[in-house]
Amino acid sequence: MKCPYCGFLESKVVDSRSTEDDMSIRRRRECLSCGKRYTTYEKVEDLPILVIKKDSSREFFNKGKIINGLIKSCEKRPISRQQIETIADDIEKNISNQMLTEVKSEYIGEMIMEALKNMDEIAYVRFASVYRQFKDVNTFLEEIEKLKHK
Repeated sequence: MKCPYCGFLESKVVDSRSTEDDMSIRRRRECLSCGKRYTTYEKVEDLPILVIKKDSSREFFNKGKIINGLIKSCEKRPISRQQIETIADDIEKNISNQMLTEVKSEYIGEMIMEALKNMDEIAYVRFASVYRQFKDVNTFLEEIEKLKHK
């Protein structure tokens, strides 16, 4: 780390502590040449995730869109806001842990449906009906049959 006072490239860390939001570390450093102290901040670099939509366009990953879709699917169901946010957080972590910089929207939709299938079958069918764009009642019934035989 270059000293802001004399430009020397070596320093020692005198004190380290997390910031209030625990998203970065504040470090007090002392220049090994001039002895002056200065503060630096260290944080994890976030790589933006792009979602490839069905029409091949790309947009930045937005966890809020997942939450909104889940809220609509889970309306009047015994699913708390915390459970909805946990699903969205788990999906975001799953994508990040795979070190993906681009992900297809279909992949995200399948992860949402898998989480809902295990949590609430009605919410699952609601989400699937919009996500899979059921054309008629028969397509809808086929999805329900799949649920019955799982």
